[in-house]
Amino acid sequence: MALAIFDLDNTLLAGDSDYLWGQFLCDLGVVDKDFYERENDRFYHQYKAGSLDIYEFLSFSLRPLKENSTEDLMAWRTRFVQQEIESTILPPTTELIEKHRESGDTLLIITATNRFVTEPIAERLGVDHLIATEPEIKEGRYTGRVEGIPSFQDGKVERLSQWLTAQDLDLTGSTFYSDSHNDIALLEKVDNPVAVNPDEQLEAYASLRGWRIISLRN
Repeated sequence: MALAIFDLDNTLLAGDSDYLWGQFLCDLGVVDKDFYERENDRFYHQYKAGSLDIYEFLSFSLRPLKENSTEDLMAWRTRFVQQEIESTILPPTTELIEKHRESGDTLLIITATNRFVTEPIAERLGVDHLIATEPEIKEGRYTGRVEGIPSFQDGKVERLSQWLTAQDLDLTGSTFYSDSHNDIALLEKVDNPVAVNPDEQLEAYASLRGWRIISLRN
């Protein structure tokens, strides 16, 4: 039984859930629209350029979790998945997941986006295992801080290593699907790296290394 690992944003989804969540909060009027959109765009461009300071970004992106009640957050998240995420799940994505499921592979999503946003998306996709950036919770409320190592760049490699140890699994026969050059460190670790609708940097690197390149877009 091999491990099938999937990045989430712009890989399984035809969009970025973290970015879309921010836009959704703007539309709800939960955050200051002008400021949040400007900062959201700035961080997104830094991510694509490979220059993102993950802790600066998390200080920004986790603040709405701290500033709102859990009841409101959960209600908004349900609407968010229905209104914004459902349309980003395309048939080739579900077909790929089902192909690995039918092969008996262990399915895992690994994402830099925080667990609050991504947990219901993993459930919707039918993927039981999720490694995500963990927002800190104390006394039943989000603190706005991150707990542990963010699941980003080399942090994905470290978090996956910890998970493998806990699950008593290894990477023999493993496959990892990703769109981003930010995931090259993890793509190098698996037996079957696959670039999915890759960004320019990853496409060039994957071509150089002879990795498979596929599209999950209609």
